[in-house]
Formats: sequence, C-alpha cells, structure tokens
Amino acid sequence: MDQVVEHSKLPRRKPRRWLSPFWMRQFHTWHWMSSAICLVGMILFAITGITLNHAGSIEASPTVRTHEATLPADLLSQLRAAPRGEPADAPKDWLEREFDIELDGRASEWTESELYVPLPRAGGDGWIAVDLDSGAAELEDTDRGAIAFLNDLHKGRDTGTAWSWFIDIFAGACVVFCVTGLLLLQIHARKRPSTWPIVGAGFIIPLLLIVFLMH
Repeated sequence: MDQVVEHSKLPRRKPRRWLSPFWMRQFHTWHWMSSAICLVGMILFAITGITLNHAGSIEASPTVRTHEATLPADLLSQLRAAPRGEPADAPKDWLEREFDIELDGRASEWTESELYVPLPRAGGDGWIAVDLDSGAAELEDTDRGAIAFLNDLHKGRDTGTAWSWFIDIFAGACVVFCVTGLLLLQIHARKRPSTWPIVGAGFIIPLLLIVFLMH
C-alpha cells in the first residue's frame, strides 16, 4: 500500500513536443502577421474570383469617350520626319494636353500612313490614332466599369509593375499563412481529432471534381 501511495506522488512526465517552444512562438507570430498582410487582399481576390467565375452572367455597360483634334502643322512635320518605330516624342505633350491622358511608357505603332498608340488599362481600353497625311488625331477611351476594374486587378491585366509586385508579395504571404497554419494544425491535432479528416477533405474534394466532373 505504501508503495502505491509513493508511486502516485511521482510527478507526471509531460509528453514531449516535436517542436520547441521557440519555434511554436515563431509560427504563431508568422501566422498572425501573414494573415494581417493577406486580409484585405484575400477578401478582394475571393470576391473577384466569384465575379470572374460568373462573368458571363454579370452585365457590363461600357462607357465610350471619343475626342477628335488636328495636330498643329509644325508638330505634324516633326512627326513625319521621326524615324519609324521610335517613340512619338514630338506630339506627346500636345496629345496629353488635348486629350487629357498620360502617355509615359506607352508604346507607339507605326504604319505608312498612321501613328497608333494603344492605351490598355485595368477596367478599360483605348487608343489614339494620328493620320500622318492630314494630321487628324482621334482618341477612343472605353471604361468597362468597377467590376471589370476589380477583375483586371485579380488577373493582373494592364495593371503596371507596382501591382505585379504586390501580387507576388501577397502570394508569398499567403504561402507563409498556409504553411504556418498547417504546422499549427499539427501542433493542436492531438486535441482535435477532426483536424486531419477536414484537411484531407480540402484536398480530396477538388481532386475528385477535377478527375470526374471536369470536361
């Protein structure tokens, strides 16, 4: 009897963790920081994922703006003398003032009779054409609306270098968020038996849809 009592008084040994407390703290920190970085972007990409998936059902009402003008004679002469294939620097300032647009970084396309400047952008499109014989200049600008703008942000279509960098950084933060979340699931899985069945379902359900229901 004494032996039983003495044995019951022995301190219980805590189960050894596969991860040190230091790394547990690190994973918790990385997880919440990456989730904070991803929060707004994840909501944006989730909503635009729905709008893109139902793009055919969402009606768009594009707004088209046109403007016509005539290039001054001196600028037209400089434009005619400019080497074909080079940026159209001669009329750039005049076109920007006349059409209220920004042409920095825009590529120029030349033919024998026309200078053409495409103006693609997120949520819209446009172009400028200048007739090299008469100097007639025309702008057409199409705005496809807010949903088209957000969809183009999702796809990175005509959004510029800065947004492209944001998408890459956001994607990296999402990877950190998911990987640290998986490691935290591993830590807490012993107390939550449904953890791995749910994780497995998140993998198996899309796989089954791809294999059996996609045509």
